[in-house]
Amino acid sequence: MKLKFSKMHGLGNDFVVIDGVRQKVELTPEQARFLADRHFGVGCDQLLLVEASEQPDVDFRYRIFNADGGEVEQCGNGARCFARFVHETGLAYKREIRVATQKGVITPRLENNGQVTVDMGAPRFSPVEIPFISDKEQLSYPLEIEGDHATTTLQISVVSMGNPHAVQVVANVDAAPVAEQGPLIQAHPRFPERVNAGFMQVLDRGHIRLRVFERGAGETLACGTGACAAVVAGIRRGLLDSPVAVATRGGSLTIAWNGVGYPVLMTGPAVTVFTGEIEL
Repeated sequence: MKLKFSKMHGLGNDFVVIDGVRQKVELTPEQARFLADRHFGVGCDQLLLVEASEQPDVDFRYRIFNADGGEVEQCGNGARCFARFVHETGLAYKREIRVATQKGVITPRLENNGQVTVDMGAPRFSPVEIPFISDKEQLSYPLEIEGDHATTTLQISVVSMGNPHAVQVVANVDAAPVAEQGPLIQAHPRFPERVNAGFMQVLDRGHIRLRVFERGAGETLACGTGACAAVVAGIRRGLLDSPVAVATRGGSLTIAWNGVGYPVLMTGPAVTVFTGEIEL
């Protein structure tokens, strides 16, 4: 099977984007892993599949596969690339589209300056919705992780942006133990569906630095839903005021949130690197 694709990125968080509207695509986890492989395939953090919507008031269906082949619920940087892809390929012409994901409908919009703003929906905090094992909802939770030589207790905030996030505040993201703690947090038994682990440094009330260890992908240069989750956690804990500029290793995003019950708005770039065709 020959498969046409676009290679795209949002702040270095890179994607293989596939048109499943004009070509028939049924990917197995093995094929997704092959496409994501940076030596034998195309190479990406996530694979994005554009499909026709079955809902009359929704334009497209959006499916996301991590580099390990597992399908996940949401991807913020991918949502911006999704919006640019459907415009560049002529699948859509209006600036704002409605896109169905596993966890609800999101609304990306192309801005006049070339950036893309995505209405990511309202964040959720109930442990059962994350999902996270806890007997009550709190602003933050202690989380014990087992290292090589000792048990460490972290203080985390848990947020669902359609996918689960655990956010901790660190003094300096450059020195944060992302490689050591990230795998332990993302596979922690209190997160039945695993979790994305965020490490947030607060610079001032309108600026943060962020690194994210993503489930199924490892540390990425940027994580859109991770940026949303970090800002939401910081605002709820009284550390930040909306809007917030989020500096990742791949570039900057702007996140706006007006409080519980309101949607999170994420604005940032989406870039096409190249297009191609590959044999599966």
